[in-house]
Formats: sequence, structure tokens, C-alpha cells
Amino acid sequence: MASESVFLNVIEIQERLPHRFPFLLIDRVLTFEHGPDPEKFVGRKAVARKNVSVNESFFQGHFPGNPVMPGVLQVEAMAQTGAIACVPNDDDKIDVLIAKINGAKFKRPVIPGDVLEIHASITKEKAGILTLQSQILCDGQLVAESEVMAKVFKK
Repeated sequence: MASESVFLNVIEIQERLPHRFPFLLIDRVLTFEHGPDPEKFVGRKAVARKNVSVNESFFQGHFPGNPVMPGVLQVEAMAQTGAIACVPNDDDKIDVLIAKINGAKFKRPVIPGDVLEIHASITKEKAGILTLQSQILCDGQLVAESEVMAKVFKK
């Protein structure tokens, strides 16, 4: 089996994001790209992975006998991937908070055993509000997509 390139492991993700178990919803970051201007947010992209396990706490109640990952957590995973696009370096001192969610679509249920590949790209920036276009793929198939608007706060 070929080795996989990992941009950030879970420890390095925790150095950049405030989320912790059970709410850290990405396991590794596979790629990060700066946009045309490395000093700007627009054009930055990140791809993250989430390994969905039957042991996830939300499966206890969503739904017994038919475990499905809640859509709101899929959107949160997309937002966390977008946040990594904002803070690729552990010395960056910002917080990113969701301000608005547009056009969230869920194409098929996410179930235990799925390996999610989460893509997020920053497409707009205006007055500290970023627009992120995000998709989740599983086995190369589109599972979910959304546009997330987020406020960036300097720490």
C-alpha cells in the first residue's frame, strides 16, 4: 500500500482549531493551497479526511438500528476544513465562526465505515466575512455540499 501525504495530523489540527472530542470532525488534512495572493484568504483551499466510526457518540441517538451522520455535523466538518484553510500555520491567531449556511444539500446518508474527503475553498472575502464553497465526497461520489459564510476574528 502506498504511503499517503498528510499536510496535518490530528495533533496539528488541534493546534489550529479549538474543537476537541466529540466535536472535532476532521481527522487529518491532506492538502492545503494558498490562493494567488498568499496574504489573502481568497483562493485558499484545504482537503481533509473524516473516518466515520460506529463509535461516534451521535450514532447512539441518530438513529438506533439505522445509524446516519447528522447533516448539521457534515456542515460543521466542512466549516472546520474551511477554518484550516484560514489558519494553515499554528502561529496564526484567529478564530472562525459560522455566520450563515446557504444551499446545504445532502445526496446520500453518511454511515459508519464511510471515509469522507472534505473539500473547502474560500471564494470571497468582504469586511471580515469569508464565503467557503464546500463538498464532501465518499468513494469519489458527492455526498454533501454547502456554502458557508464565516466571520474571522483576530485573537
